[in-house]
Amino acid sequence: MNQPIRWPTVKRPLVAILRGVQPDKVEGIVETLIDTGFEMIEVPLNSPDPFDSIARICKRFGNDTLIGAGTILTANDCARVADVGGRLMVSPNVDVDVLAVAASRGMVTMPGVFSPTEAFLALRAGASALKFFPASILGPSGIAAIRAVLPRDAVIGAVGGVSDRNFADYITAGIQVFGLGSSLYRPGMSAIEVKATAQASVVAYDQAMAR
Repeated sequence: MNQPIRWPTVKRPLVAILRGVQPDKVEGIVETLIDTGFEMIEVPLNSPDPFDSIARICKRFGNDTLIGAGTILTANDCARVADVGGRLMVSPNVDVDVLAVAASRGMVTMPGVFSPTEAFLALRAGASALKFFPASILGPSGIAAIRAVLPRDAVIGAVGGVSDRNFADYITAGIQVFGLGSSLYRPGMSAIEVKATAQASVVAYDQAMAR
């Protein structure tokens, strides 16, 4: 078993997923997200020139923000993310080789799971948190049912169909981390447009937590 890197304590556990972002636009968008209250940024590797984007934002914002990549499918890609400064490893699946490399590089990890079997495998492999994906298929009740058999200190995230419209339902189900994709950012959006969606997400999360 790999020794897990603890999931960080942040004010709002919202991961901004910038799938499709262009390297020449990424710094302005990330600056806007940070100014709005985001502390975790993910650039999926199926974006244009993702390592360039990650290197740029790690250099500029990496000291105070958890930055890394999503859709990491191989140990080699995981190492490349770490090489350019990334400290967050997010994947759609559980790959013990990827998790081992991430652990050896001191990365925070959130592999994708969909079942109790996958969830326990990820935890044994040293995952910092679990990403239930796609969350919209399981729904809050499905995740809550699986959550009931997991260790009480397991950090549970949800990605896929989660947005400012349904934070409260997932929080009630025990979800602690939220990955926000198309509800927050879509390719081609400007920093001004992202500011509006980011503000809506922050306000909705704060309201859901206050209930």
